[in-house]
Amino acid sequence: MPSPSPVEPFSFFGHNLWLKRDDVLPEPFSGNKGRKFASLLTDRFDGVQTLIGYGSAQSNSLYSLAALASRRAWQLEFYVDHIAASIYQGEEGNYGGALALGAQIVTVPEQNMSPREYIESIRLKQVDADACLYVPEGGRCALARAGVHALGREIADWAAARGTADLKVFLPSGTGTTALYLSEYFYQQHSDIRVVTCPVVGDGNYLIAQFAELSTDNHVYPEVVGDAHHYAKLKREELEIWMTMRRQGLEFELLYDPCGLLVLKSLLDANAEGNWLYLHQGGLRGNVSMLPRYRRKFAQLFE
Repeated sequence: MPSPSPVEPFSFFGHNLWLKRDDVLPEPFSGNKGRKFASLLTDRFDGVQTLIGYGSAQSNSLYSLAALASRRAWQLEFYVDHIAASIYQGEEGNYGGALALGAQIVTVPEQNMSPREYIESIRLKQVDADACLYVPEGGRCALARAGVHALGREIADWAAARGTADLKVFLPSGTGTTALYLSEYFYQQHSDIRVVTCPVVGDGNYLIAQFAELSTDNHVYPEVVGDAHHYAKLKREELEIWMTMRRQGLEFELLYDPCGLLVLKSLLDANAEGNWLYLHQGGLRGNVSMLPRYRRKFAQLFE
């Protein structure tokens, strides 16, 4: 499991919060991938030779799974729906770094079929299926539970040591795996801590549907706030809040955190006071491909 990450005071537009720094966990398993993939590093998987995943060719999951497969002497097959011609290929980015670690990044060979559909209906029916370990997009599977629950214990122990009551933990969500399993842990063990999240992919209904794939008990679901969000669309206000945090000496990643920070600011500005902790989930490797896109679109902000 990852070592406990620090919690620091966080001055946020006139509000005093706390920041859980999972971004400073050691690479290549920092951030939420270090949590969600913790059991993949430590548990026994007898007979496994191939690790299979899918998602974006620029995703943090791609690099983390490639590093994990390399460490365990597995072959990673990572399926994508396309690879952009302009994709950043340097080893400090997710795509180039995964290739350098030996990952096979495969564009789905069947037309009109998503990576998930192809893997589940065709790839996992091939003769070597028993030697394959399949991890859905973003680690959305029960394998993520143990590592995220360990994160929950860290937060609860920190809150207890400080005497902090009625803590609210905020994080933005893609698949919602981290938010769900954190909320599940607190619901079962520390009911005075609750999780609040916002959708970065689609809307709240989509996010709740993602929760339902992992748990049918809606009592453990985190609170969902915020409007629908167009994933990976470049937005000036998101770049601006990212740059504001950067001037404070804090670097966040550019796909999820800006949306989450804007939603949290709206909550706090509307007098949602109390004890808040923002979970910094890492993912900074992706910035080397996102920043050039932002520079091209909003060049005037970089002058």
